[in-house]
Amino acid sequence: MKILLVCPEYPDTFWSFKHALRFVSKKAGQPPLGLLTVASLLPAEWEKRLVDLNLRSLTDQELHWADYVFLGGMSVQAASARSVIARCKETGTRVVAGGPLFTARHEEFQGVDHFVLNEAEITLPLFLEDLRHGQPKNIYSTRQWADLRTTPLPMWELIDRRKYATMNIQYSRGCPYDCEFCDITVLYGRVPRTKSGPQVIAELEALYRSGWREHVFFVDDNFIGNRDRLKREILPRIIRWMEENRYPFSLGTEASLNLSDDPVLLDLMVRAGFEEVFVGIESPNVESLEECKKIPNKNRDLIASVKTLQKAGLQVQGGFIVGFDHDPPSIFDTLIRFIEESRIVVAMVGLLNAPVNTRLYNRLGKEERLLKTFSGDNMDFSMNFVPKMSQEGLISGYRKILGTIYSPREYYQRVIEFLKTHEPLRRRGTSIQVAHLRALLKSMVLLGVMGQGRFYYWRLFFWSLFRRPRHFSTAITLAIYGFHFRRVFEQYC
Repeated sequence: MKILLVCPEYPDTFWSFKHALRFVSKKAGQPPLGLLTVASLLPAEWEKRLVDLNLRSLTDQELHWADYVFLGGMSVQAASARSVIARCKETGTRVVAGGPLFTARHEEFQGVDHFVLNEAEITLPLFLEDLRHGQPKNIYSTRQWADLRTTPLPMWELIDRRKYATMNIQYSRGCPYDCEFCDITVLYGRVPRTKSGPQVIAELEALYRSGWREHVFFVDDNFIGNRDRLKREILPRIIRWMEENRYPFSLGTEASLNLSDDPVLLDLMVRAGFEEVFVGIESPNVESLEECKKIPNKNRDLIASVKTLQKAGLQVQGGFIVGFDHDPPSIFDTLIRFIEESRIVVAMVGLLNAPVNTRLYNRLGKEERLLKTFSGDNMDFSMNFVPKMSQEGLISGYRKILGTIYSPREYYQRVIEFLKTHEPLRRRGTSIQVAHLRALLKSMVLLGVMGQGRFYYWRLFFWSLFRRPRHFSTAITLAIYGFHFRRVFEQYC
C-alpha cells in the first residue's frame, strides 16, 4: 500500500510567521506533527511519503503514485484542504481525512472517501481492520479518549527538518477548564491525558539524534493541566536530560495564567529549559472574563501575574479577544494600555468567533445570532455571529488596537521595556550560526533601510547592542516578528 500524507497550506496569519521566516531562510514554522504521528500508526510495511503544502506544491505524479491520500489539518486550513480533495477527485485518488478540522466539520466536505475522526489511536485501527477485509466505512468516530501512553514516536524521517523553524512535541491532550469559546474540551475532553516520562524523553532524544539543536515547542493546549504529574515526574526527567546534553534546545509551550500561582512548577519549567509561554489572557474586562468562564483569570491582578512569569525568566506571549457581549466601548483603549503596561511583545488580539459545537456556538445558535461563515482565523476581521456591539464600532476599534500595538513606535518601545528586566537563566554559550548572521543582515536592510519606522529599529538595535548585549539576538528576533505582524495587519486594511 502506498500512502501520501498531505498537510494543507496555512493562510498568512499571525501564527504562520510567513514574513519572519524569510529572514532565516525557512519555509514553515512547524512540521505537521499529527500526520507524522499517524504515519507511525500505519503498518510498517506500507510505503509512506509526506507533502507539506507550506513547503511546496503537490504534483499529479504524487497523486497517481498513491493508493490513498491521508489529509489532516485545522479549521484555518479548510480552503487548502478542499483544493486537495478536488485534486484527488480529478486523479481518482481515494482520500482519508481526519484531525481537528474534519472532526468538527466533516459534513462540510464533499469527496472524502473515509473520515477517520476524533483521536487516531482509537479510530485508525478500526479503519485499517475494515480496509484489510475490503469493507472500509465512510465514517469512523468514537466517544472514547485515547490513552496517550500508546502513542508512537512521530515518523520524523518523512520530513526535511532544515526547512522548519522549530520542531514540536505533544505531551498532553485536554484541558481542565471549559472556556465558552474554546473547542479544546470538545475535541479532547476536560481530563488532561498525558504521555509517560520515558515517552517524552524518547521524543526529545529522537530530535537530538536527528541533529536538531534549535527550538522545540510543546503544542499542548494547556501544558500545566496535570500539575502534579509535571512536578513529580515529567519536568525532573526533562531537567536531567537537558543537563546531560548541555541544553541542546530552547523550549516553549502554552499554559493557563495560574502558572504564576505555583512557584515550584514555574521554577521547574524554567530549569527544564522553557523560555517562552503563550497565555490566553483574553480580556482585561472582568465582566467579559465572567461571560466566557475564563476561570484561571478571574479575581486576579492580570498584569502582576504576567510579570511574575516574566520575572522568572519567561517571555510571555499573550492571547486577547474583543467582541464579547460585555465588552464596553472603552475596551479597545483599555486593551492597548494593558499590553503596554504588561510589556507583552508578542500580543495576538483576535475577534471573537464561535467554533462549531463549543458552548458559545450552542448559546449563539439558541439566540439566533450565528452566521454561516467561519474561517478559523480570528484575525482576518471576520466573525461567524452577530455581536452585541455594532459591527462598525467593533471593527473600527479592533483596527485601532492592531494599528497601535504593531506600529513601529509602540512595538519597538515595548521590546525595549520588556528587555530592560528580562533575565532568563544562563545555561550555555550561544554560538553564532550562519543563519543568525543572515537574519541580522536581512533585518538591517529590510527593517533598518527599507522598512517603516527605521529610526525605531536602529534605536532598538544600538540600545540592545550596548545596554543589553546578552539580549541582542532576542531584540532582533522580536523586531523581525514585528515586521511579520505589521504585514499580516496591513493585508486587511
